[in-house]
Amino acid sequence: MTHPIAEDTATQALPMRLFRGAQDRRHAKRLQDELAVVEAELLEHLRFTSGVADSPTRYLMEAGGKRIRPMLTLLTSELGEGPNPFVRRAAQAIEITHLASLYHDDVMDDARLRRGVPAAQTVWSNSVAILAGDLLFARASTLVSGMGEEAILLQAQTFERLCLGQLHETIGPQDGEDPVDHYLQVLADKTGALISTAARMGVMFSGSPREFADPVTEYGERIGVAFQLIDDVIDLSPAADRTGKRAGTDLRAGVSTLPLLLLRRRADAGDADARLLLERIDAGVERIAAGEDGKLLDREVEALREHEVTRETEAAAHRWATDAVSALAPLPASSVKRALERMADSIVNREG
Repeated sequence: MTHPIAEDTATQALPMRLFRGAQDRRHAKRLQDELAVVEAELLEHLRFTSGVADSPTRYLMEAGGKRIRPMLTLLTSELGEGPNPFVRRAAQAIEITHLASLYHDDVMDDARLRRGVPAAQTVWSNSVAILAGDLLFARASTLVSGMGEEAILLQAQTFERLCLGQLHETIGPQDGEDPVDHYLQVLADKTGALISTAARMGVMFSGSPREFADPVTEYGERIGVAFQLIDDVIDLSPAADRTGKRAGTDLRAGVSTLPLLLLRRRADAGDADARLLLERIDAGVERIAAGEDGKLLDREVEALREHEVTRETEAAAHRWATDAVSALAPLPASSVKRALERMADSIVNREG
C-alpha cells in the first residue's frame, strides 16, 4: 500500500522550504548537513559481511526515498538543543525500520515496483525479500538497544503496531466493522505509528521539554495518515515520471484504497453510476489476477481519478493534516513550530 518515491536532491531542498525566513537559515543549513550525515551513516549501518545479505538489504536504501521520517526526527530535535549522536541514531533506526517494512509490504501486496525500481522479491525471491526485511528490523533494534529502556520500549511498541496494521489489512474488516474506519486504523498503525515515533524520538533525545513529546507524537500520527491518503490520490495520477509507478498500481493489484472504499459505499447506498464503475473495476481486477493485460483497467483508473470520491479522499487528507497542525497548539510559537506546520502542508500538496 505504501509507495514512497525517490527524490534525490528534493530531500535536501526540503529544509529550505520549511525554514523561509533569513534568521531561520541556520536551522535549514543544520538540517541539510545532518541529513547528509544520516544518509552516509545509514549506508554503513546497512552493510553486512555476508555477501548474500549485503546486496538485498541495501537495495531499497540505494533506490532513494524521501527520508521524511529521519527528517522529522531531526526537525523535532530543534525544539531542544538540536541534533546530536543519539538523535542521529534514532533517525537512522526509524528509517531502517521503515525500509524493513517495505520489503514485507511488497511481498504481501505482490508489488512489482518500489521507488521506480523492481521490487526486491522480483529481483531475488519472496523468501529473500522477507529475510532481508527481518535483517533490517534486527539492525534497527541493535541501534536502539544502546539508547535506553524508554527507546527500546517505544521501538517495540511501534514494531507491534506495524505488525498489527499489516495483519488487520490482510484479514480485512470484521463483521459489523465499517470498512472506511478499518482502513483509517490500518493507515494509523502501518504509517502513522512510525512517523509519530520519529517525531517523539527527536524530542526525547535533544533535551526538549518533556511536555512537547505528546503533541509532536499526535502530530506525527496524523500527518502519517494524511500522507497515505494523498498517496491514494497519487496512485491514480497519470504522471509516472513523478510518482515512480504506473497509474492505478494499487487498483490493479486489488488493493482497497480510500477512493475505492468510498465508491463501494456509494454503490451500496444505491448510486447506480458508482455501482457500474465498481463492477467494471472488480471485473478488470479479476482478469488481471488471472494473467490478462493490466491495460484493461486504464479507462476505469481514469474514471475513478475524475470521480468525486477521489476529491473526497483529497479533502480527508487535508483534514488530517489540519488536525495534525492543531495538535501542535501546546508548543510555543517558534520557527520550528512553523516549519512543522509547513511540513504538514507540503505532505498533502505533493504530486509524488
